[in-house]
Amino acid sequence: MTVRPDAELDLRGVSCPFNFVKTKLKLDTMEEGEVLAILLDDGEPIRNVPQSLRNEGHTIVSQEQTEQMHRVVIRKGGDD
Repeated sequence: MTVRPDAELDLRGVSCPFNFVKTKLKLDTMEEGEVLAILLDDGEPIRNVPQSLRNEGHTIVSQEQTEQMHRVVIRKGGDD
């Protein structure tokens, strides 16, 4: 089953921790259960951002890699 995102963010070229901060700010504008897709660079961003989002209570729905880019689909969890 393919999940259609409610919003997308292209964070390629954005360094850590700013890519996580931008993702968190976008999620803050969304309702619980909505889906956000983000594009991340290889390396530190893909290692850190998904884990940080899990730690915040969000669900990683899918994660795909194409060349040097990763597409991560996140379902917003409950507000803190």
